[in-house]
Amino acid sequence: MRRYGKHTDEDDVRVRPNRKGNRPRTTIRPKHEDAAEGFVLTVDRGRLTVLVEDRTVLAMKARELGRKGVVVGDRVAVVGDLSGAKDTLARIVRVETRSSVLRRTADDDDPYERVVVANADQLAIVTALADPEPRPRLIDRCLVAAYDAGLEPLLVLTKSDLASAETLMESYGSLGTRYVVTSRDELTEGTAARQVREQLEGRITAFVGHSGVGKTTLVNALVERQRATGHVNAVTGRGRHTTTSALALPLPDGTGWVIDTPGVRSFGLHHVDPSRVIHAFPDLEPGTEECPRACSHDEQDCALDQWVADGHADPQRLYSLRRLLATRERREGD
Repeated sequence: MRRYGKHTDEDDVRVRPNRKGNRPRTTIRPKHEDAAEGFVLTVDRGRLTVLVEDRTVLAMKARELGRKGVVVGDRVAVVGDLSGAKDTLARIVRVETRSSVLRRTADDDDPYERVVVANADQLAIVTALADPEPRPRLIDRCLVAAYDAGLEPLLVLTKSDLASAETLMESYGSLGTRYVVTSRDELTEGTAARQVREQLEGRITAFVGHSGVGKTTLVNALVERQRATGHVNAVTGRGRHTTTSALALPLPDGTGWVIDTPGVRSFGLHHVDPSRVIHAFPDLEPGTEECPRACSHDEQDCALDQWVADGHADPQRLYSLRRLLATRERREGD
């Protein structure tokens, strides 16, 4: 039965009252042209600490961002109370385009990507030369993730007072990766921090490494700020996780940023397309033009063998490429 006539006007139509008293939803989103620029320093249970000009502001994601994640290193637009005073809360209304994204998965079979940090341009891979022993496979995986994200890798080798770096660097010399060797005495004296800081100037550097390698101790020396540090278990040779969330910290001279990340025991590469790793080898990449379609660069018909045989690149470079490409098939502890 028709309740209203054929030609009703607005006054004839009953409208159900809005019991919540809020405004009706709209697809038009505000532009927030007056929003302030911010830099995300850390994320903790839905609350984000954001640097706005010269003060830190506690903020949360605006509903309009939906499920879009915000991570340490993101440059964001913030509105609301930006005073940074106690018990105030601002809103992040926009995440600016990222220049780089460092990702990892829990395992190679896990399709769920975790964004570690955004907008970094360098990845410092921290590993101890002893106590605990180096894990070359984990280093390889971090290198692949760095190349895939477009970050320049830097090896930071700690505890050189316990073992020499020579053996480990024999495996990475052909990659041309920059590296710094430090000892515990040098950390105490401050000379190690100065050596590493020279490699960080003008950059946003994410620090990764498994627990117990001295990563947070090094970060403390670099930024002159104390985060909790742990120790290595004498039985298992493993460290204890003391850094539970990523945190961006400025260098004392204001020329760069250090992002300390939680210690990792695995670095899955499910998200990495192996075809992108070759871009980190400019001396080998031209040789792939003659490769068969979808070449894995580790098969009989791969043109890189002939490219190297013709003297266009060092054979060790091809070996290094193939070793990195094989990391998805090998576990870190192998």
